[in-house]
Amino acid sequence: MIEKTVLDYLTERLSVPVYMEMPEQMPDSFVLVEKTGGGRDNHIDRATIALQSYAPSMYEAAELNYVVKALMDAMPDTENVFRCKLNSDYNFTDTSVKRYRYQAVYDLTF
Repeated sequence: MIEKTVLDYLTERLSVPVYMEMPEQMPDSFVLVEKTGGGRDNHIDRATIALQSYAPSMYEAAELNYVVKALMDAMPDTENVFRCKLNSDYNFTDTSVKRYRYQAVYDLTF
């Protein structure tokens, strides 16, 4: 499961927690991993993964997003991931819980 691969990869390398679902007790800073789409052609899998970087300030959310992107850009060196391309990233402040966040969307081939 590619979501677990991304979760484990980021968990090993980030100094903040990484989750696949919103935690009940939200820490100040964390990353949320979500698969938003995918497909398969000729036995080659693809997935679109959204990575939401939460932090107490806009600057800290942007900074965490930058670190997440740098790690994801290095991901093709890992086992079973052959392509990891940034689709887009942007300010995605969560007004429902009044938390700053950035979102980076990646297209992975694995």
